[in-house]
Amino acid sequence: MTTERGFLGVTPPISSGESSEREKEVTATLMEELRRQNTFESVDEARNREIVLGRVAAVVKKFVRQVSLSRGLSEAAANAAGGKIFTFGSYRLGVHGPSSDIDTLCVVPKHVSREDFFEIFEPMLKEVEGASEVSGVPEAFVPVIGAKISGIPLDFLMARLALSSIPDDLTLKDDNLLRNLDERCVRSLNGSRVNDEILRLVPNVHVYRDSLRCIKLWAQRRAIYSNVNGFLGGVAWAILVARICQLYPNAIAGAIVSRFFIIMYQWSWPQPVLLKQIEEGPLQVRVWNPKLYPADRSHRMPIITPAYPAMCATHNVTASTQMIITEEFKKGADIVDKVIVGTASWSELFTKHDFFHKYRYYLQVIASTGDPDLQIKWSGTVESRLRQLVMKLEYVDSLILAHPFIKGFEQISHCISDDEVRQVAQGEVSDAVRKRPKAELEGIEGASTVYSTTFYIGLSIEPKQPGSVGPRRLDISYPTTEFTKLVKMWEKYDEAKMGIVVRNIKSSGLPDYVFDEGERQPKQNLKRPKTGKGSSKSSNTSPDMPNKKRKSEPDPSENSIPGLSFSAMSSGDSNGVFPSNLKSAAVDIKSPQLPFGENVTVATGSVGAQ
Repeated sequence: MTTERGFLGVTPPISSGESSEREKEVTATLMEELRRQNTFESVDEARNREIVLGRVAAVVKKFVRQVSLSRGLSEAAANAAGGKIFTFGSYRLGVHGPSSDIDTLCVVPKHVSREDFFEIFEPMLKEVEGASEVSGVPEAFVPVIGAKISGIPLDFLMARLALSSIPDDLTLKDDNLLRNLDERCVRSLNGSRVNDEILRLVPNVHVYRDSLRCIKLWAQRRAIYSNVNGFLGGVAWAILVARICQLYPNAIAGAIVSRFFIIMYQWSWPQPVLLKQIEEGPLQVRVWNPKLYPADRSHRMPIITPAYPAMCATHNVTASTQMIITEEFKKGADIVDKVIVGTASWSELFTKHDFFHKYRYYLQVIASTGDPDLQIKWSGTVESRLRQLVMKLEYVDSLILAHPFIKGFEQISHCISDDEVRQVAQGEVSDAVRKRPKAELEGIEGASTVYSTTFYIGLSIEPKQPGSVGPRRLDISYPTTEFTKLVKMWEKYDEAKMGIVVRNIKSSGLPDYVFDEGERQPKQNLKRPKTGKGSSKSSNTSPDMPNKKRKSEPDPSENSIPGLSFSAMSSGDSNGVFPSNLKSAAVDIKSPQLPFGENVTVATGSVGAQ
């Protein structure tokens, strides 16, 4: 689909030329590498997904029918009420892999409520053959139920339309379907509508899918694929790749990937990335508009969804995560440039991140409970607020960067004493606890199981200035205290059942579980940090017994933790990959360039921001 002007997008293409022979060669090797990296699912796996989706579609109709009958509708009306599922995300875009989840939208008629979704549909899901890990999060920005069915992870969203029945041939393209819906339903519908619009706005869907599959794998390996943690999520990456495809409508995947890194590295943020002009529509809802809304002006890397109502897919990006993403664009551009000239292979682009080798100091954020179902919700709540901690850390003097890792690490610890429970909740898991099977708890009074999820934030600290004397203090007590207050404001927070701990840790004290086997370098005289001796202080010490205190001498660092006191680093010390001033340092780095005759300003000119 091209516009009246003869091209897709908000600007003309940079180049409409065909790809070169060399670009065809590197595209072939790229596809070989993607297959080697196991990014494609097998025929049997694809069939299993279809079977699961068939089961889910039947459950949605059964759910709508049951609610319809409870509302007093006749048998005939209840059977006609319908209910339909739409997929979105990587599955809908055709770039899912063997372990990808399926984002599933359940569209229901007007007499089915969101409460019904969580109170009736969620229990019905638990009864589906092969279902496990079913857990609803009704208070999420987009309310969701997570589940696994026959080993396939699914996320279920619900949208209630202002219709008395949902026909099987319903499509979601008509903007008028959004009339009289609450904001949560509009947001839920947005995922499916956005995916459909993206596929409509790219010149070649096959090339788009191959290119996006590459960029998704790269972003995941480099640990920058996470909307909730301030990086870019699936929708944002999908829109970025679609924009490059618009700028090179006749290029193949290798050429698209090459241009992707160069153009994204040079992009004039906060100019937005748009696939089409922002449109007004029939609703009294907010459409992204930085001229009108101060919050929209604050978006650092605005990537705008193409379906009405236009929204920013990257409102979570912070100063730190933008620096990290930009640096990764530069690294990616350098590697692909070497691939094109034949001095590197595609596998180098997909090298695993070095997050746990990059910094000298880290923060651990530990969420813990005594119940597995509660832990899913509590750890999810803590993770959704980590970005607030990062933003507060960015204001701390001497801290260049706060780098959140994109996932938490889950542990199950079987404890035989209150003291062990407290230690686990504070991140101290002894070898005895780590190796203890659940069976050993039987018959032991006071024994319990602790479920914990630990999140990490890398801290890049300014080198000590020449001539300065004595140790420096890096005080992060305010950000960490405010963060713990924030998570405890969750309406379901229960101090008796939930623990939240923020503590600092040196790289030498990182636990083995954050490394792959054989990845960790041997360490000399490594001693595990001891709780209560200056390495940490919990904001809440135990999921089961939060109000009990250790009977020990007062902690000498009581007033400084969760602040840190670091010894000074000499200017030659490496404290991460980022220099103290990334922008000024970037001046000395040769910027990756497009091939001769291609001008990036065609894409980044002011026309794109209209």
